[in-house]
Amino acid sequence: MILRKFIIVLTVTLGFVTTAFGDEGMWMLNLLKQQKLTEMKSMGLELEDYDIYNPDGSSLKDAVVQFGRGCTGEVISSQGLVLTNHHCGYSQIQSHSSIENNLLDNGFWAKSLDDELPNPGLTVTFIEKIDDVTDYVNKCLKRDSSEDSLGFFYLSPAYLNKIAKEKVGEEYLKSNLGYEIEIKPFFEGNQYYMLTKKIYSDIRLVGTPPSSIGKFGADTDNWMWPRHTGDFSIFRIYADIEGNPAPYSADNIPLKPKRWLKISSEGVKEGDFAMMLGFPGTTNKYYTSGEVAERRDIDNRIRIDMREVRQNAMLEEMLNNPEVKIQYAAKYSGSTNAYKNAIGTNWAIDLRDFEGLKKNEEQRLIKWAQNNKEHNYIEALKEIESILNERADLRYRSWMLNEGITRAIEFAAVPTKSSDELADAIEAGDRDLEALYENLLNDYNRFANKDYNIEVDKKIAKTMIRAYISLIDQDKQPVFFKLIYTDFDGDIDKFIDYIFENSIFGNRENINHFLASETKSAETLRNDPMFLFVKSVRDEASGLSKKLSAYNIPFAKARKTYLKGILEMDGPYKHFPDANLTLRLTYGEVKGYNPSDGVTYSHQTTLEGVIAKEDSTNWEFVVPEKLKELFHKKDYGNYELAEGIMPVNFIATTHTTGGNSGSPVLNGKGELIGINFDRNWEGVGGDIQYLPDYQRSIIVDIRYVLFIIEKYANSTHLIVELEP
Repeated sequence: MILRKFIIVLTVTLGFVTTAFGDEGMWMLNLLKQQKLTEMKSMGLELEDYDIYNPDGSSLKDAVVQFGRGCTGEVISSQGLVLTNHHCGYSQIQSHSSIENNLLDNGFWAKSLDDELPNPGLTVTFIEKIDDVTDYVNKCLKRDSSEDSLGFFYLSPAYLNKIAKEKVGEEYLKSNLGYEIEIKPFFEGNQYYMLTKKIYSDIRLVGTPPSSIGKFGADTDNWMWPRHTGDFSIFRIYADIEGNPAPYSADNIPLKPKRWLKISSEGVKEGDFAMMLGFPGTTNKYYTSGEVAERRDIDNRIRIDMREVRQNAMLEEMLNNPEVKIQYAAKYSGSTNAYKNAIGTNWAIDLRDFEGLKKNEEQRLIKWAQNNKEHNYIEALKEIESILNERADLRYRSWMLNEGITRAIEFAAVPTKSSDELADAIEAGDRDLEALYENLLNDYNRFANKDYNIEVDKKIAKTMIRAYISLIDQDKQPVFFKLIYTDFDGDIDKFIDYIFENSIFGNRENINHFLASETKSAETLRNDPMFLFVKSVRDEASGLSKKLSAYNIPFAKARKTYLKGILEMDGPYKHFPDANLTLRLTYGEVKGYNPSDGVTYSHQTTLEGVIAKEDSTNWEFVVPEKLKELFHKKDYGNYELAEGIMPVNFIATTHTTGGNSGSPVLNGKGELIGINFDRNWEGVGGDIQYLPDYQRSIIVDIRYVLFIIEKYANSTHLIVELEP
């Protein structure tokens, strides 16, 4: 769905954003006492800082895990049950699915430990402790400065992990099975923390609702509120007989964790305190005003404009052809994901004048630096501004190529390695070429799969290239694009038709004809117009990337100096570091919001909303028959609201981003009340600056999770296991 029409109705009153809000922040657990504990208690926290983080004893952090490499999970039983999002476990659920037994469609509930399904490659990571190692890292950097020709060791993961191992010693790692030590930079390398991790790799699927519950609303409802999604799945951690991490084995047993979360089924109400622990991925809180403008005017503007062109072309074909609608539903929805994010971010940037806000921060630092004769901070700001100006054209061209061609045109991503290898082998006179022929055919089959339509790809390609060349000078386009002007007199339609008619990947007949030919020519492969198109686009992208990379180190160094100035000016405890997939805490309250004039969203959605959204003709909004039966019977067990209504989702003012998927949402007692799974689109600008009036985390109410487990799945043995 194109968002422009409802962007227009968001007529809101502009206001000034201050630099700190009660609910803002992704705070380090080891600094809670110095930074936020008092405020959290005033809002309803009943715990002490050591109840949340205690490296020498049991605390809440011991029940929170990084699920895989990009989500969060929480331990909820003494037998190692882990709760996370359905979308976080999606690839594992998919891997166990088949036509005969599609777990995505049907759901899955193990009735015993023997029924639980292993997942090779999946890990669960506990954070044992977090140590400030800033002084240690700075000493190592000084010691190793002669080896650091670029002066970039301070942000190098390889270097930082090398000195992490050096600090703890090889013997420590050998004697602590499954442990990993990592040093990460914070505040652009002004601070460093060492994370001691314990990683388990025998993780088994225990239960998941069908996608009609766990993915209800799918991409249409993505980033949206009100929401009605039961986005959860359940796994179990297994360990060896001594409780140590171990590869999968039938002899492994369920982990007996140090801590698991107690579940509260009392529910939530407006104004309740809520906090969340998790592993947020990336934020840009410390953008300068120039970086905000670059994000808005280049990155996001190009993404919005070019994806809108592509989506309009795609949607037209989908509406004209039911088969195409099925083929391209996921592609269309997938394209709108980052598109909505970019729209929401730009909306927030302009609504709250992020550029002006950051400029005020810069002026505050400049004044402080002048008063304290710290002119290096002023020079760092000048350097940042200079680099942003110098790289603007390159960045614009890179984003245009990426959004306009590479991501937008399906044939722009066809692999060329197999064709090159086959051409080399033909020229070398090799006789045994069957394996190479098969590789080439496999490449084509992966490209032209069941969800690919040649005519749609051609139409989108013509539309996107027309938009691209109208905005990029001829001498700055991929070399192969010269044919548009020299051979086709600017006729893009003829250019694209020529590529498909003359490429062996242009259609099934072409590839079959080539493979059936007795005299296969290396020249045919070398001069294939589709392969030449792909290589030319790839070369242009590589060249732009190389030129842009020349700015990376000086830009990073200038930002480090700028952040150093902010920390010196404001002191060590005022600010939180940008998210970087390390364990953080955020807190706020359960609260609705007003997205636009005359519109009010409450804090809670219910099963009635699920039924109201039902559309049996749209896979995104199909409601399972059993869930409808439970609704009509009002068979909600002990999980209903006082009014006899079944809660589904709620929202809170907690500050989250990608990586917080699956994060436990806790009340003031530290009890589990929900699972975070999304944000509202009005709040995505919070990756740059928190939006107290609009930013909301979207959360599965734990009562809905329990209801689905007990009443829908009849897995009462899991409910029993959750008892403390």
